[in-house]
Amino acid sequence: MARSNAAQRPPKAALLVAQRIVRDAIRDGLKPGDLLMPERSMLETYQIGRGTLREALRLLEFQGVITLKPGPRGGPVLQDPDATHLASTVVLLMQLKESPFRTIVEVRSALEPMISSLAATRMSDDSLDDLQRTIEQMQEQLDDQHTFLDANKRFHDIIAWSSGNTLFGYIVDSLLGIMDGTVVGVDYPTHRRKAILKAHVEIFEALKARDPEAAQARMRGHIDAYERYVERKFPALLDEIIPWDRSFT
Repeated sequence: MARSNAAQRPPKAALLVAQRIVRDAIRDGLKPGDLLMPERSMLETYQIGRGTLREALRLLEFQGVITLKPGPRGGPVLQDPDATHLASTVVLLMQLKESPFRTIVEVRSALEPMISSLAATRMSDDSLDDLQRTIEQMQEQLDDQHTFLDANKRFHDIIAWSSGNTLFGYIVDSLLGIMDGTVVGVDYPTHRRKAILKAHVEIFEALKARDPEAAQARMRGHIDAYERYVERKFPALLDEIIPWDRSFT
């Protein structure tokens, strides 16, 4: 079968340069906050024109890999990219494929119990302390839905990154902004917030006990309760398409 023109098209020069910049930064052991070589040196090193270089730097900036520091001592600064750009891309692709909010619920149900099991044996004491602080914030801000849900997101984020699997961390982190369903209209009255808090305490206790089976079971129960709540109170919203523009404005 003949390949499409898109498949045969070689990568753009700017993309190839962007990839070389990343490879060289890793090879040289650069860390977030370090300056990359100045533009003049890049032009000489990569034997390219100024326009191609600037397009390559814009690609890296858009991906959150660098920021461009102005001034005579400025230039491209290496960053530690968060999951924002991945989240934007995922929600955009979901919208183009007309994938509903139910898709996110299914992802949570499949991934988070397994992630909790891994975190039970891999989570550091410092991360456990951070997790406990999210519970304390939820207890103190029970009547403030916005602050409560912010602590809820951080709770799940800490567990995901504590799994020891970077990809799990990025996947969960990228979806945390829409996992609670508020972007499509899900609301959490006080009684529901109390139930979430209770579930978080139980999950925390299993993680603190380093019990992977209990951590997995309690997270699964937590996610199942969330699914039942949304199915009962907001059944139509499960089939809502998550809008790209509303999720990231």
